[in-house]
Amino acid sequence: MLDPRLFRTELDFVTEQLTRRSFNFNPAAYLELETRRKDIQVKTQDLQNERNSRSKAIGQAKAKGEDVQPLLDQVQHLGDELKAAETTLAEIQTSMAALMEGIPNILDAAVPDGKDEEANVEISRWGEIPEFSFTPKDHVDLGANKGMDFELGAKITGSRFVVLNGALARLQRAIIQLMLDTHTAEHGYSETYVPFLVNADSLRGTGQLPKFEADLFKASDEPALYLIPTAEVPVTNIVRDVIVEAKDLPLKFVCHSPCFRSEAGAYGRDVRGMIRQHQFEKVEIVQIVKPEESAKAHEELTQHAETILQKLNLPYRKMLLCAGDTGFSSAKTYDLEVWLPGQGAYREISSCSNFKDFQARRLQARWRNPETGKPELVHTLNGSGLAAGRTLIAVMENYQDAEGRIRIPAALQPYMGGLDII
Repeated sequence: MLDPRLFRTELDFVTEQLTRRSFNFNPAAYLELETRRKDIQVKTQDLQNERNSRSKAIGQAKAKGEDVQPLLDQVQHLGDELKAAETTLAEIQTSMAALMEGIPNILDAAVPDGKDEEANVEISRWGEIPEFSFTPKDHVDLGANKGMDFELGAKITGSRFVVLNGALARLQRAIIQLMLDTHTAEHGYSETYVPFLVNADSLRGTGQLPKFEADLFKASDEPALYLIPTAEVPVTNIVRDVIVEAKDLPLKFVCHSPCFRSEAGAYGRDVRGMIRQHQFEKVEIVQIVKPEESAKAHEELTQHAETILQKLNLPYRKMLLCAGDTGFSSAKTYDLEVWLPGQGAYREISSCSNFKDFQARRLQARWRNPETGKPELVHTLNGSGLAAGRTLIAVMENYQDAEGRIRIPAALQPYMGGLDII
């Protein structure tokens, strides 16, 4: 959520920045609502002051033995009027809160203009795209006789689910273990295990609710619980309503979890294979930092995700997302896109974002600034380090041979019991 003071003092700037996102913000409607809020708030305060003054006068009249009924009638009338004003104020504040919850983050100045992914900017490339003496297969064909079973997934649950058996199941587990070991032992993250069901407050805190409820799987109504779309949600909520001491920052968490997404906005996209599933595995890295350190932390966190791709010797490119492709809560996002020979294209495997204080304001996640002794909002960041299913796909397709076998990258062999080929 954005700072309400920004709207009151720099409305033109906010409007201009939201226009970069092609977000339909109506400053006139906001001003009308804000004017009503201020007017009714002043009226409420005046009525409260007047009622307090009349109540004091009643006490003084009683002490003198005077008839207080006229004063009581006046106080009753003021009480009714005050109650009506407070009700109106609460309704306006609710409308204002709903408006603010639906407004995306202000973009970092480094984010380029653009409406969609076509305007994203390539920052760098790493690795050599493999050359094959044969036409490379995609992961669906490669996995057909190795334990990747989409028909069984559909039978058990429905479309966009898969069952992995045998060596492929172990390979995905090996990939996850490599990620966790690397981020904890080399990058300084603390591994955490979190619930896979979260309440509405947790989703509201990280920006999934109320705007993106259609993308979620709701598990129950009373209480309202949702399956997590990413471990970002429960992990970032560790600091909800918490004041962190300066000496404890930065906080760095890594978490492996399943993720559940309805893919409501992706109808008809990537229907083949494991690219876009309703359930998938991911290793998430999250940082909670001081505001002045978030830009540096963003570069660091992104490099941590890149390290996994480099260890697996998977060619990839780093993209800076444009204004129209940057997520609702993010101020700046890098996507890492891995090369998939079966598609002959780069595909997203990690999204690394700096949210600045946008999530923290919703979460009331703060740190105590030793210079002032007062609580201030932290900055939050996260990224996939990496999406395990898509990493499995990338390994399968980049390490295939002419016979349809899959070589095991050297970094994964210790986790595969020495197996070097599937």
